[in-house]
Amino acid sequence: MKDYGAASASVETVPVAGSGDVVSARQMVRVLAQRSGLSLVHQTKLVTAASELGRNMLIYGGGGVVSAASVADGGRSGVFVEFRDEGPGIADIELALTDGWTSGNGMGLGLSGAKRLVDEFDIVSGADGTTVRILKWGR
Repeated sequence: MKDYGAASASVETVPVAGSGDVVSARQMVRVLAQRSGLSLVHQTKLVTAASELGRNMLIYGGGGVVSAASVADGGRSGVFVEFRDEGPGIADIELALTDGWTSGNGMGLGLSGAKRLVDEFDIVSGADGTTVRILKWGR
């Protein structure tokens, strides 16, 4: 996935250290989705994915930073969101993306559910943390 955040002139960020920060990140994503002209359905899908990923970042990665930007490419517009933490990483990404698998007490739909809700999804994880990038295009 292209790093649209690096290519964007205007990136907004929210440090996430508590559940209130996840709410702030979700609100930032919603505003960008509205400004980018995403339909209400696409806004809801993107905000839901952002909420799940932000919550996962807080619980499993100890917090981090959410960065987001409105983007345009090839005549279409959308919203790019990056979730970056410095936690212990995900040992088996393929397993973590399997519906129903959880390392905690959840339903095991966070990563896989978020992936289904967006148009582009990328995850990189190691001992120095995890970065998830998502993008939702307007239709």
